Amino acid sequence: MKILLAAGGSPQEWPEITGSEYDYHVGIDRGALYLLQQGFSLELAVGDFDSLNEEERTYVFSQAELVIQSPAEKDDTDTQLALVSTFERYPDADYTLVGATGGRLDHLLSNLWLGLEPRFQPYIQHLTLADRQNNLSYYLPGSYSIKKIPEMKYLAYCCLTPVSHLDIKESKYELENATVTQPTSYASNEFVSDTAKFSFETGVIAVIQSKD
Repeated sequence: MKILLAAGGSPQEWPEITGSEYDYHVGIDRGALYLLQQGFSLELAVGDFDSLNEEERTYVFSQAELVIQSPAEKDDTDTQLALVSTFERYPDADYTLVGATGGRLDHLLSNLWLGLEPRFQPYIQHLTLADRQNNLSYYLPGSYSIKKIPEMKYLAYCCLTPVSHLDIKESKYELENATVTQPTSYASNEFVSDTAKFSFETGVIAVIQSKD
């Protein structure tokens, strides 16, 4: 099952999405309105909906199959609440989050760090953050072969935590048995074929494929 989650970032920053690409659509606060405006169904709407006026909120609530409304003052962000709700309902799905990487830097950082939360660890290797220029996937310790997305030129290995025994193979710039003591982005790497390989023993890494 493939699930699309739309946060409140502008649809102009979303990647290209076809109507039949996802089985289930989750709108996060204003992202729920954006999904409807882009012609998608809305199976779940989550948030405090403080970014919507009364008319917009009424429209979203009337179109959503299920609405989970939270108070404006809360510990979790709307995006965190949406992930909790979605992971609980569909723990074995593949998830793509859009509308989460543009605009305010504090929102960007909170969304990037979702992959570090212990409660989300069982799911993060099925979670992708995507926009029109970038595709980000999370990895826990292990050995991996990743496929090049055709339209993406650049490849980055971003250590979100300290990482041990990092090997990067079959990329333009390789690395062997590296110890990374602080968050570090090995940016502007490139594929040399249709796949690249990497491995590490501890930590969390985000792999980003991107284009100008």
